[in-house]
Amino acid sequence: MTVPDRVTADVPNAVVLYEVRESGVAVVTLNRPERMNAWGDGLAAAFYAALDAAEADPAVRVIVLTGSGRAFCAGADMGDLTSISGAVIDGDTDVDKLVGERHPLFVTTLRKPVIAAINGACAGIGMTQALMCDVRFAARSAKFTTAFARRGLIAEYGISWILPRLIGVSAALDLLLSGRKVDAEEAALLGFVKAVVADDELLPHAIAYAEDMAAHCSPSSLAVIKEQVYSDIMRDAAGASARSETLMHESLQRPDVIEGITSFFEKRPPEFPPLKGQC
Repeated sequence: MTVPDRVTADVPNAVVLYEVRESGVAVVTLNRPERMNAWGDGLAAAFYAALDAAEADPAVRVIVLTGSGRAFCAGADMGDLTSISGAVIDGDTDVDKLVGERHPLFVTTLRKPVIAAINGACAGIGMTQALMCDVRFAARSAKFTTAFARRGLIAEYGISWILPRLIGVSAALDLLLSGRKVDAEEAALLGFVKAVVADDELLPHAIAYAEDMAAHCSPSSLAVIKEQVYSDIMRDAAGASARSETLMHESLQRPDVIEGITSFFEKRPPEFPPLKGQC
């Protein structure tokens, strides 16, 4: 990874790296390569702290999430699961501590787009986290598996909600019930990965995609559209259409519309204001 234009957090041996580029893109990197970025050992708290920093920073318009080493996230840290297994009988486990203070679904509530650059193994809760991102790119060497059924677990923390909506019920049941491995090409064919990219081109490709979005899209529009999509999944078509009309009227009151139209006719990049407060 190249040296960032602006480093927002500099913590030695941090389990999550966080950098903000002058282009308005924040790069969040899961950084436990020796454990294939397994979900544990403080990673969850650091991950959500990085997302909070990106969400609060008006200079950040788009977030890119990736992993260091040969994995994106290989699932829950089995060492942690082994250590808590004795408490399961009493119904008082440290599972919540392992997963973190928030569930993966939290990523969908962010007002800023989150782009996943899946650089390698992506399994279990790591796959759930990737699916909760808004757009996913995968390295050619990436492998995916839900894994839950093969560990005696269930479809946890929202994957049974998001996966059928991305690839359909039948395909989702195939992946969830079999727990089989899927390569990057099949992931793209199924539709939960936008594109497959050469390993050494993955992060630059994802950052370039994010930078184009940051440079040309209104932060307010991105925030509202993202909220619309996830909330409309739970709403009927008539309700979604009626609400979009209300949101359209609200958007016409923002300066972004004038800037978007003016920049189009003047054939120049738009200069949208940063996201402030609630949309």
